[in-house]
Amino acid sequence: MGSKWRKAKLALGLNMCLYVPHQKLEDSSPSPSPSASASIKHHLDTANVSSRFSSDAVPLSPVSPSGNESRPTTPTPSSSGLRVSKSAPKSSKRTCSICLTSLKLGQRHAIFTAECSHSFHFQCIASNVKHGNQICPVCRAKWKEIPFQGPASDVPDGRSRINPADWPRDDTWTTSVRRLPSPRLDSTRHISSLFHASEPGTFDDDEALDQQQENLELNAIVKDASKKNSIGAIDVKTYPEVSAVPRANSRNNFAILIHLKAPYTSGGLNSRNQTIFTPTTQSSRALVDLVTVLDVSGSMAGTKIALLKRAMGFVIQHLGPSDRLSVIAFSSTARRLFPLRRMTETGRQEALQAVNSLTSNGGTNIAEGLRKGAKSIVDRKWKNPVGSIILLSDGQDSYTVTSPSGAHSRTDYKSLLPLSIQRNGGTGLRIPVHTFGFGADHDAASMHSISEISGGTFSFIEAEDVIQDAFAQCIGGLLSVVVQEACVKLECAHPNVLINSIKAGSYHTSVMADAKAGSIDVGDLYADEERDFLVTVNIPVDESCDEMSLLKVKCNYRDPISKEMMSLKENNEVKIRRATVVGQPIVSMEVDRQRNRLRAAEAMAEARAAAEHGDLTGAVSLLESCRRALSETISARDGDRLCVALCAELKEMQERMANRHVYESSGRAYVLSGLSSHSWQRATARGDSTDSTSLVQAYQTPTMTDMVTRSQTMLFGSPPQRKLRQAQSFPARPWPR
Repeated sequence: MGSKWRKAKLALGLNMCLYVPHQKLEDSSPSPSPSASASIKHHLDTANVSSRFSSDAVPLSPVSPSGNESRPTTPTPSSSGLRVSKSAPKSSKRTCSICLTSLKLGQRHAIFTAECSHSFHFQCIASNVKHGNQICPVCRAKWKEIPFQGPASDVPDGRSRINPADWPRDDTWTTSVRRLPSPRLDSTRHISSLFHASEPGTFDDDEALDQQQENLELNAIVKDASKKNSIGAIDVKTYPEVSAVPRANSRNNFAILIHLKAPYTSGGLNSRNQTIFTPTTQSSRALVDLVTVLDVSGSMAGTKIALLKRAMGFVIQHLGPSDRLSVIAFSSTARRLFPLRRMTETGRQEALQAVNSLTSNGGTNIAEGLRKGAKSIVDRKWKNPVGSIILLSDGQDSYTVTSPSGAHSRTDYKSLLPLSIQRNGGTGLRIPVHTFGFGADHDAASMHSISEISGGTFSFIEAEDVIQDAFAQCIGGLLSVVVQEACVKLECAHPNVLINSIKAGSYHTSVMADAKAGSIDVGDLYADEERDFLVTVNIPVDESCDEMSLLKVKCNYRDPISKEMMSLKENNEVKIRRATVVGQPIVSMEVDRQRNRLRAAEAMAEARAAAEHGDLTGAVSLLESCRRALSETISARDGDRLCVALCAELKEMQERMANRHVYESSGRAYVLSGLSSHSWQRATARGDSTDSTSLVQAYQTPTMTDMVTRSQTMLFGSPPQRKLRQAQSFPARPWPR
């Protein structure tokens, strides 16, 4: 009789689940049999189960709930069960290895203890296994039995379906523990097909753009043509080094600062802390085609890949319904999880489901991942105005690039990046690759080179738990592009004035052969983003005038909404006084600040070159000399916060060059992320943490700040004291002028 009863319970357990009503848990919980709770204990503290990054997509197999709310069905008897506990288990002081939060009861979480004795939040592990992952994230043991979440549509009493795009907080759940099927069944085939199914030869299967959104944009342009959809124009200001030069004197390398500031636009938040993409908001920025290229090699196992999934969930949640996303996963080879797809409700759900199915194994083939990422952008049939690639890796490419054998060897990292998306590749595409070096073992030199060649930025994620903040900052910028193809034109306004140099970091500049004209290719600008360029000219002697015009500055750019090329109606003309006698000149504080920034960046580059040649002592000496020079400038004597922060940054780099081990583990990446930020004047993540008393991050726009705050609020409930450190810690602009 007992054998028949066990068979009956087994049949029921494989096809049914436990439904837990909201406030009837204590009364409705059954007493488990001893055999059912022998190896797997499921502690339920409350029915309101919440997750840090679960997609809550529909599981592989549907499960029907019990017909009676207050009487759960019998769990699977074979060494597994569901038990309601009023006392904390022994593992309550541990943390969930997936979401890294406490496993204590009383926090409205379900706790699942596997047969290998490792414990997790039930929703976290259910999300991890429902796509076929049968291995413990901690010890890599293969499980015989797994937990999974039933479909929300099966919940009785007409309760609403759980929405994966809303980062669900629904308090109605169906849960079950299932015996794993044979490896020949669907769950194994699902994972296998993910990386081995055939792909089309051409990636032109991208989802069509939102025609309704395009019509809204066109209507907005027609209704408000005079204001150009209220985006506004770029603000251009110029600052000469000094306001007056004696008539009888000539000046070489006279500095002129050109300051650009993009117009500002903003969106709102809904009650679930998600971006509200109203027609007005979406029609005031350029829509995005984003391709994420993610490292899922063996070294990403455990916490790393769990944090990556959570960060990707944040990205998916905050893309608008007219933005499109594609995900490429790579290890020894690369696989496109899905083509460019609009992040509508359905698109988000499918994207979350695909990301949560990722597993880690194999080597690191960055080149193959980037090849498919570039192919997704180049082959697309439809195009949103902004196209970008995000690359994350925690290792070194072991297929295309080998490590240099000698200290003085140099590697051609261009081989990692397809020619089609290189800035000088001849295709005309502007597809920046924003790279993220994850942990201490990534190849910072290759990641920095990839970003530099493509026009992107390099971020160093030293502390693994800030990966979501780093991604948040990046998409905060990408989702706020208000200016495209910006170009600054320079023309000498006096026949004897000549352009000597244009200092613009990594931006492409050109000076005509006769030195009478030049240009700066600025490209895209995020909302409220600023750029500063220092132009030096040679000023001749002139006894005949009281005022001299030196330079005319023009700016052209494309409006991302109207798609029209715009030109500023008013030309900025830089003028200075020419007098017989000039008193003590007062140097422009704005010009002095930018000189200090450029001087610091040059010192960082020189120190990095010395360190790569093994001369750490010389590198530290270069940084210290620059720090002392900055402290003697007029802006430093005036207490300028930018100068103070630059000095602090140089000091930090000196400490990270204390010895070869420190430099190899973090110093190189720290310096390169700083150089990337300074050269592009764009925020990059440092990845370590700092307290709330630190100086406000530089180059970080309001939309970036807002997105990072949302990320931290989602993780901690309120912005924590820890802040994501940028590549520089000096104050956000505009600085006091």
